[in-house]
Amino acid sequence: MMRLSANRLAGRRILLGISAGIAAYKSAQLARLLKQAGCEVRVVMTAGAQAFITPLTLQALTGEPVRTSLLDPEAEAGMGHIELARWADIILIAPATADLMARLAQGMADDLLSTLCLASEAEKLMAPAMNQAMWRHPATQRNADRLNQDGWRLLGPASGDQACGDVGPGRMLEPEEIVAALIEQPAEAVASESPTQALPAQGRHIVITAGPTREPLDPVRYLSNHSSGKMGFALAAAAVELGARVTLISGPVNLATPEGVTRIDVETALQMHETSRRLAIDSDIFIGCAAVADYRAEATAEHKIKKTEGEDTLTLRLIKNPDIIAAVADMRDAAGGRPMVVGFAAETRDLETYAHDKLIRKRLDMIVANDVSAAGLGFGADDNAALLIWRDGEAEGGETLPPQPKLQLARAVLEQALSRLASQPVP
Repeated sequence: MMRLSANRLAGRRILLGISAGIAAYKSAQLARLLKQAGCEVRVVMTAGAQAFITPLTLQALTGEPVRTSLLDPEAEAGMGHIELARWADIILIAPATADLMARLAQGMADDLLSTLCLASEAEKLMAPAMNQAMWRHPATQRNADRLNQDGWRLLGPASGDQACGDVGPGRMLEPEEIVAALIEQPAEAVASESPTQALPAQGRHIVITAGPTREPLDPVRYLSNHSSGKMGFALAAAAVELGARVTLISGPVNLATPEGVTRIDVETALQMHETSRRLAIDSDIFIGCAAVADYRAEATAEHKIKKTEGEDTLTLRLIKNPDIIAAVADMRDAAGGRPMVVGFAAETRDLETYAHDKLIRKRLDMIVANDVSAAGLGFGADDNAALLIWRDGEAEGGETLPPQPKLQLARAVLEQALSRLASQPVP
C-alpha cells in the first residue's frame, strides 16, 4: 500500500477522548495540533478528567461544545451519542488510564466515552498514561493485549520521570508524537496487522468518474449541476486504502487529488465519455459517480450571447449527451468480458423505483441510490446515505446504508462490489 502524506489528516473527523489522569493537561496541546493539521475535533471527557482540565479549555481550542455526559438531555435532542459515534473517522483517547483500558477491554459502556467506543466503527487509537507499576501489572498487560486484538492501536506509553516520582514506562506520548503517529497510522497499521495477507482490492484496477460536467453555451456560460465531487473522491481514496490501482476521471471540482490516485481532468460529457470508454476496458470495476449533464447545446456560440432588446425569452436547442455508464456496461473486450459496472442514481423522489429501473435498463451490476433532497446529505455535503441495489445473475438484493461520512460510505460501497468480484480471478 502506498504511504499517505502528512496532509491525510486534513478534513478528518477526530473524536478526542480524555480520561482521568495528570497527563490530561497535554490534551489541550494535542487538540490544538489536530486543529492546525486541518482536523475537525470534538472532545468527550470522563467525569474524572474534568478534575484535571476544564471542558471550557477544550471548547475554546476546538470551537465545539465538549460532551461529558451520556444522558445529556440537550445533546440527545440534538446529535445524540449514536450520531456522534457515526460522525467520527478516528477515535483517539489521550490519556487512556488503566481504569478506562480495563472497562473497554471488557466491553463496558457505563459512560459516554466507553459507549461511543462500542457504537463506532471508526479507527481507534489510545495513548496510555499511568504509574509505571500499574502499566507493568499483569492485569493491565492482559487488557492491552485484549484491546490490540479488538482493533485498538496503542500509542506508547513512553518511559521517563513520572508525576508520582517514579521512573519507568507509563508516560503519555507527547502531543507531537501522537499527531505524527496518526499521520502514519493507516499504512503502518495495515502492514502490521497482516503483513502477508493481500489487501481486498490488491491487483485490481478501479476506474471512477466524479464531479459535474460543464456544457458550454458560449465562451462565458455553461450548463452544469451542483455536484461537488466529494463522493467520487472519497471512493478513490477508499479504493487506494484497500489496495487498488485507481484512475479518477474528474469533472471541474475544487478538491485535492487523493494520494496514490491517477487523476484525469475533463470538462464536458463528451470528454468524459471518450476517456471512460478508453480506460474502462482495462479495469476490473468501473464506478460512474459523476453527475453528467444529460444535454448539451447543439451549437456553442462563438461569442457571448447578448440580451436582445424587446425579447424577454431566450431559446436554446439542446441535444442529448451519450450515456456513459450504459456504454461501459455494453462494452466487451477481446475475451468477451467487461468490468463490473457500478452506477449512481441521484433522485428527489421514488428513490427505489427509479434506481431499480436504472439498474435494469442500463444493465448495471450494482447501483448506489441517493436522495439528494434530504437535508445535509448528497451534493456538496460531507455526509451521505445510500440504498444499494445489485444483481447477481438472476438474483437481486439490496442494502440501506444510513447517513455517515462519505469516506465511510465509500468503503461500504467498495466492500459490496469487491465481495461480488472476489470469485473472479485477478488478471
